[in-house]
This record gives sequence, C-alpha cells and structure tokens, in this order.
Amino acid sequence: MTPQTKTRMKILLVVVGVFLLGCVAGASVDSIYRLRRHGPDGPWGAGRRDSANELEHMRRELGLNEQQTTEIRAILDQTGNDYRALRKEVRPRYDAIRQDAHARIRAVLTPEQQQRFDVKAAEHDARRNSDNRESP
Repeated sequence: MTPQTKTRMKILLVVVGVFLLGCVAGASVDSIYRLRRHGPDGPWGAGRRDSANELEHMRRELGLNEQQTTEIRAILDQTGNDYRALRKEVRPRYDAIRQDAHARIRAVLTPEQQQRFDVKAAEHDARRNSDNRESP
C-alpha cells in the first residue's frame, strides 16, 4: 500500500467515524427531547394521558379533518368517563389488597420502622389521591 493510499484510507475512516458519531449524537438528543416532552410512555403510550394533548397529537400526526377531530374528541371523552366509572368500581378492591399488604409489611417491621413506613405510605396516598383527582 502506497503512502498516498494510506492517507486516503485514514481520511475515509475519519469521515466515516465523524458521520457515525453524528448519527449517535443526533439519535441521543432526539431521544432525550422526546423523553422530556412526552415522558417514557410517549403521547400514545401506557402512561397518564391528557385527552386534549392526545387529540392534538393525533390531529397533527394523522391529518384529521374537523369532522374526524370532533368524532374522536367525543370518543376520548366517553372513554374518559368509562375509565372513571371503572376506577370507582375497582377502587375498593384495590384499596383492600393494598391495606392487606401494608398490614403484612408492618407485621415484619420494628416499631421504629413501622412509624417511618406509615409516614411514607401516607405521603404516597396523598400523592396518589392528588393524581387521581387530576386524571380523566
């Protein structure tokens, strides 16, 4: 291999390396942006949803017309009502299971640990109750 060929090969490797680093950096920045904007579950993911934002995202991404937007808004509103009704129906069973788990955990703890556990559980309950009032 001639010195000139070696130089060309080095230049080509540098260009390819810079290109690959740019791709990785761009993908990383894009992922960070999406995570900060939409959270880990994305706008249509399994996390908590805001129907107005979800509808706007669908309108933009799918190119919905006014009639479709109106119909989908009604579907999302009805779905929110259905979720609220289901939550009210299931909440007592969920709470009973949770209380049973708390009692079983407390039985394993020392009195000092029980006090700390009770404080953390109360904080968690307050946060959960606050979140439930805000969600659809």
